Amino acid sequence: MKRIPHLSIVLLNLALVLACFVAFRFLPLSAAPIPAPDTVMLNGAGASFPYPIYAKWFSDYNKLHSDIQINYQSIGSGGGIRQLLSGTVDFGASDAPMSDEQLGQTKTKILHFPTVLGAVVPSYNIPGLSRELDFTPDVLADIYLGKITKWNDPAIAKFNEGVDLPPEDIVVVHRSDASGTSYVWTDYLSKVSKEWESKVGKSIAVNWPVGLGGKGNEGVTGLVKQTPGAIGYVELIYALQNQVPFGRVRNSAGAFVKADLASVTGAAAGYAKTIPADFRVSITNAPGKTSYPICSFTYLLVPTTIPDANKRRVIKDFLNWMLSDGQNDTEALSYARLPKEVVAKELKQISEIQ
Repeated sequence: MKRIPHLSIVLLNLALVLACFVAFRFLPLSAAPIPAPDTVMLNGAGASFPYPIYAKWFSDYNKLHSDIQINYQSIGSGGGIRQLLSGTVDFGASDAPMSDEQLGQTKTKILHFPTVLGAVVPSYNIPGLSRELDFTPDVLADIYLGKITKWNDPAIAKFNEGVDLPPEDIVVVHRSDASGTSYVWTDYLSKVSKEWESKVGKSIAVNWPVGLGGKGNEGVTGLVKQTPGAIGYVELIYALQNQVPFGRVRNSAGAFVKADLASVTGAAAGYAKTIPADFRVSITNAPGKTSYPICSFTYLLVPTTIPDANKRRVIKDFLNWMLSDGQNDTEALSYARLPKEVVAKELKQISEIQ
């Protein structure tokens, strides 16, 4: 048998390797299926506050309409607004209404569609504590201003008689990203504390006087859960799902109220009939003895002009479904359904999408 020269063997091996690489490179990846040509895909991004209910809604809607996929990135309200303004998503999502300045940057009018009502709660991690804590507005503001630094501070102990509060440092946790949950929290603190209003103010992103930052409601919840002595603010469902304790908050009527469906619904009751035409409203520190004081609507942000006829049809149909059948899913995830007066106004607003 004639021997193949050593150089020829090397060249043959190289050719085989190259052929395998080319074949593998262009094989379809099973982890990222290519949508069928007739599939309508919508992309959205924004608030983590409503992510649990949005994930369920988008999945359920896909089960009803297998040719429609709605992809959503939970990146915070600020990120959602930025992507909407840059035109990289079909819709945004935010717990904070867009400002006049932001609306002025858009190429087309943006509509606010309230989707659910939620609560922001002060969650904490105090090892060995068996009873939930009561927080006054002043205490919450002073903790986040860095003025109250120990869990056994007299200002906390005064409204928690019989609770064995430890002399441990308070580890303040806040959002690191531009966040609608932060907007709700700082909007509330600005209403109840003149010092907070003048020194920090309300925004989706503020200069925090103290604390550690966590990304998203997920990140803040995780930091609180793993850090003894921590306190953070998160949307109610995150505290419940992660079994993180959260306290009652004294409302404007002087009652200590724990966040639940009834107290969140009560906070919105006084605004249902008088909500502005553009739905941009703050309902923190609402009146009423049974109202939980740190509540908010959360919004889908939808352009009025959608050139793609299929996407326009899908968005309008999804909004109609969300405002009817979709509202039946809210309470199982600890959100409150929208007041009927708000739903009626939103259904009319859908016709503005062209």
